Amino acid sequence: MRRPVIAGNWKMHKTIAETSAFVARLRERVANVNHCDIVVAPPFTALRAAAEAARGSNLRIAGQDVHWEPNGAHTGDISAGMLMEAGATAVIIGHSERRRDHGETDEMINRKLKAALAAGLTPIVCVGETLEERESGRTQEVLSRQFEGGFAGLTPWEFSRIMMAYEPVWAIGTGRTATPEMAAESHTYLRELSRRRFGEAEAERLRILYGGSVKPDNIAGLMREVQIDGALVGGASLDLESFVAIVQYPPLVAAGRVG
Repeated sequence: MRRPVIAGNWKMHKTIAETSAFVARLRERVANVNHCDIVVAPPFTALRAAAEAARGSNLRIAGQDVHWEPNGAHTGDISAGMLMEAGATAVIIGHSERRRDHGETDEMINRKLKAALAAGLTPIVCVGETLEERESGRTQEVLSRQFEGGFAGLTPWEFSRIMMAYEPVWAIGTGRTATPEMAAESHTYLRELSRRRFGEAEAERLRILYGGSVKPDNIAGLMREVQIDGALVGGASLDLESFVAIVQYPPLVAAGRVG
């Protein structure tokens, strides 16, 4: 069975002091959680504070982006080595806001992914379609293009070290959420793409998270779908009570998923 993952992407929120206080409280509230992995992705400035506050707990810390070069003239960027030195063990790559705001292409995402893997970070690679693409019936076309470009050149062993996050762009920060059935359909397609490219074993091992206005009141429905292996949570991860509620989604849902 694939072990579920609940990850919080804080985006451009929380200072160092706010991060330390939040993670200290979070670790206490989820100390007994054993049905899923928990990941927190604070802004770069607060990575070390988050890692220090999480030390010795069941929380993992992730960066929100990474550059493909180990160093160089890349103003405002951060390398995989810098992330690891700050205490991160994972990194989000290819989020739709990076694609939209910074013009990231599938080729760039592929280079970032390979750099993260080479450094020993666990990549959480985001894919997903816009509203226009969904309404025009091109969801699978878009996912296939992002998959082929983003994962080009990977070996099955390298692919086994990643996680994927399906984030329909039209549901991110809008309050609109794909129904569990809609999300599961795309997850199933992504797993089929993985099967064709990397084989049955790696496809079944791959953990695919759902992201897009995940909240305490919809997490249980999403997690009942066997193709959904967790959530990449945005706004709701900024509030302690909301994020704890999402992490502690109904035990009966979790019980059948953890091997």
